[in-house]
Amino acid sequence: MAKKQFQAESKRLLDLMINSIYTNREIFLRELISNASDALDKLYYTSLKSGSTGVKRSNFVIRIAADKDARTLTVSDNGIGMSAEELESNLGTIARSGSLSFKEDMELDDDKKSRKITDIIGQFGVGFYSAFMVAEEVTVTSKKFGSDDTFVWKSSGADGYTIEKAVDIPSSAEIADSGTVITLVLKEDTDDENYSQYLNDYTIKSLVKQYSDYIHYPVKLGDDTLNSMEPIWKRQKSKVDPKDYNEFYKSRFNDYVDPARVIRTAVEGMQSYTALLFIPGMAPFNYYNGDYEKGLALYSSGVLIMERCKELIPDHFSFVRGLVDSQDLNLNISREMLQKDRQLIAIERNLEKKIKKDLLDFLKNDRDEYEKFFDNFGRQLKFGVYDNYGANKDLLSDLIMFTSSKDKKMTTLDEYIERMQEDQKYIYFAPGETIEKIDMLPHVAAAKAKDIEVLYLTDEIDEFVLRVMFDYKGKEFRSVSDEDFRAELSDSESARLDDITKTNEDFLRFVKTTVNGTDASDSIENLDPDLLKIAETRFSLSLGDAPVMLTVNGMVSLEMEKTFKRMPIDRGVRAEKVLELNPDSPSVKKLMQTYSGEESERAEAAVRLLYDQAVLLSGLEIDDPVRMGKDIVSLIG
Repeated sequence: MAKKQFQAESKRLLDLMINSIYTNREIFLRELISNASDALDKLYYTSLKSGSTGVKRSNFVIRIAADKDARTLTVSDNGIGMSAEELESNLGTIARSGSLSFKEDMELDDDKKSRKITDIIGQFGVGFYSAFMVAEEVTVTSKKFGSDDTFVWKSSGADGYTIEKAVDIPSSAEIADSGTVITLVLKEDTDDENYSQYLNDYTIKSLVKQYSDYIHYPVKLGDDTLNSMEPIWKRQKSKVDPKDYNEFYKSRFNDYVDPARVIRTAVEGMQSYTALLFIPGMAPFNYYNGDYEKGLALYSSGVLIMERCKELIPDHFSFVRGLVDSQDLNLNISREMLQKDRQLIAIERNLEKKIKKDLLDFLKNDRDEYEKFFDNFGRQLKFGVYDNYGANKDLLSDLIMFTSSKDKKMTTLDEYIERMQEDQKYIYFAPGETIEKIDMLPHVAAAKAKDIEVLYLTDEIDEFVLRVMFDYKGKEFRSVSDEDFRAELSDSESARLDDITKTNEDFLRFVKTTVNGTDASDSIENLDPDLLKIAETRFSLSLGDAPVMLTVNGMVSLEMEKTFKRMPIDRGVRAEKVLELNPDSPSVKKLMQTYSGEESERAEAAVRLLYDQAVLLSGLEIDDPVRMGKDIVSLIG
């Protein structure tokens, strides 16, 4: 029979598919198995519709056979088969899908029950041609259900194809009644490509397990069934033991720790899908660096389409592992990626709500385990609050936790508010490197003395999170070093502080110029900000027993300055530092008496040492350790 030619447009499309559309050659086996599954579904549906009793679904099978000597790989099924005309229309015209036509005809049927029993995968009519990525010749032998004739379609690619009546039916085929056999003659190996691997049993088994494990017909290699057929997420919940979920998670996502939570949901309607999600019991070693890739595995009717679909999970829940199985998503023709559409966005939003609801339940009913989860992934939730200028703060703020000054245990913002004093206006916090260091801060001690609870911020992002949130349920956040906290003095305390400040203005000026190493006449505004150690000195009655404390004016705190300095590019963001002095401290009292007399040089050394003490207490580095040593010696001598 004379060779038929593909249309010019089809030739270009075939070349495009082989070289561009499919980025991963190994998916050709997935496509051929999916086509075989569609053929079995079609036969089952047709037999039900016609009332035929001779077709038994239990006899359906997809077989794979490899011949290393002949370099052939065969995929066969005993499905509905194709006539010569269907071989011509389905395989001779690229991008015409027989499965799609069948599906459209089926959807016109009013029998709703029969619609549900089929799960047609193919829609574009191009998956078959992925075989040419690995094969130099493809032969399709097919017998249509109800026909006595078998036909053979053969092609070596864009040069065309032939169709003729079969003389010898391949021995590997079970097409006595109907079915299709696809035989690939694999290309010769090159320096860049190893086509022979697709003839190895191990590779075949691995590819079936990876991409086609949940095809609902047995896929056999010899006597071995390679696929499990029934996905765990489609079994009845009552018949799945929690241990089964744990084992599935560990094997599917290569983890050795049981998941902390299992979330399973099925939605029917405008967007129909099933989702099986897991919250890991431990953060992956690379979770907080650039190597980690978020995303849920995407299946279409049990066939793996994407290993990690990033569009299905928001960044703030990127720690969630799992999968989504849906027939309704708009895939591109290679089924390797999604077109971002309303359905995809809707699924992502629904999953976000489902995860949030489960995390709240986790927090309420399993507090100890939730705190372990938060230790693993709490930073990601905080990043989610801070990201996009706080766009998701309302969604995530009731999930975040901080250490409390009450008992050094984790607390939520709701729990903090419940314990607030009746007249307390603000939620107070104190940033620092460790809980122990924060606990020693004078302002924290002063807050605790007033029975005011303080949130300890030990993560570098914590203060940024509270700043972007601004408030929680109407309660603003305030640092214990802010003026608002210092202003909570009695009338007599405020009057005393004003009197001390007015009486000792010269002393405060002396301290500021000594620390900055400037002359009293120099204007602070004219100094280089990087050389300015403190912008202000003032007295405070909130330091307890401490003589000095380094605080700030404005929104940039000392901890935020440290964070900015650690960034790859130093933007020069600095805190406006204030040195607070305790007028009741013996050392400060002595300085106030001696700074302008004969011992002014010793007073200057003492001021510098007090400043260095404040710097150390704040977790900063001493500017001049050599000078500090000399000051100590001068005071000892």
